[in-house]
Amino acid sequence: MSTVFEIFNFTVWGVLFLILIVMFLRSIRLVPTQSAYVVERLGQYSRTLNPGFHALVPFIDRVAFIRDLKEETVDVPPQECFTRDEVQVEVDGVLYISVIDPVKASYGVTNYSFAAMQLAQTTTRSVIGTLELDRTFEERDLISAKVVEVLERSGETWGIRLHRYEIKNLSPPPTVKEAMEKQVTAERNRRAIVAQSEGDKQSRINTSEGRRLELINRSEGEMQRTINEAQGQAEEVRAIAHATAESIEKIAASISVAGGAQSVRLQLAERYLKTLRGLADGKTDVLLPVDLANPQQLLDAIELRGPDG
Repeated sequence: MSTVFEIFNFTVWGVLFLILIVMFLRSIRLVPTQSAYVVERLGQYSRTLNPGFHALVPFIDRVAFIRDLKEETVDVPPQECFTRDEVQVEVDGVLYISVIDPVKASYGVTNYSFAAMQLAQTTTRSVIGTLELDRTFEERDLISAKVVEVLERSGETWGIRLHRYEIKNLSPPPTVKEAMEKQVTAERNRRAIVAQSEGDKQSRINTSEGRRLELINRSEGEMQRTINEAQGQAEEVRAIAHATAESIEKIAASISVAGGAQSVRLQLAERYLKTLRGLADGKTDVLLPVDLANPQQLLDAIELRGPDG
């Protein structure tokens, strides 16, 4: 019996020793970065352990809550909401929160993630109820800002901070979605028709403007050509008049010298005969004023008529 009793005592003391070792090891805590351990002493809050090495009192202190201080995401499940114009839409989103006060996050609310999700859903329903369907797609920032504002007030009590709230999907019923697609298609077609008409209008304006400039350039060219031709004719007339005047002056000067008059009479007679020959080559009958066989008579006739005869 003594041997059995000794074995029993040895076993009991061994178990107690193991329990002491375990409790001693559990009293030594290494808190990682961006974490916080909430310690209770005899069932009451004692302190918060920050990152680093900490030793607890065995059997008296215990770590009641371990809080992660990093930013975390909380999915907001899809929910059905009614807009101001009584259209049902399905909305879901995601919350980005972080714990800033581990004590309030542990004792101020049972589950801060679930509480934030529920508050985000109720706030979303309230905001969408004040908006019409068309505005719900345009006012996503307004919905997110309103949810953030409400959660910030509650977050002070829960020891959390809401960084942002994003709406992932906002889906209307299939019938409304089909009507919206038809409306978008009609609007797109209208814009295409307006753009095409504006293009045709601009094209016609450009074409008419080009034709107007072409006519202006052409008329200016014709005007310049007419001016150039007139100037050329005037220069020609002046040159002919100048040459004629010089010729007359030379003829007058040649007549005044000795034998000049006789020379002029011979040149006039030659020109007179050439003119008569040109007339004789045609089909018109010509009446000769003098006897061409008698040159003296021709010269006398030219002398009597003068240079203009």
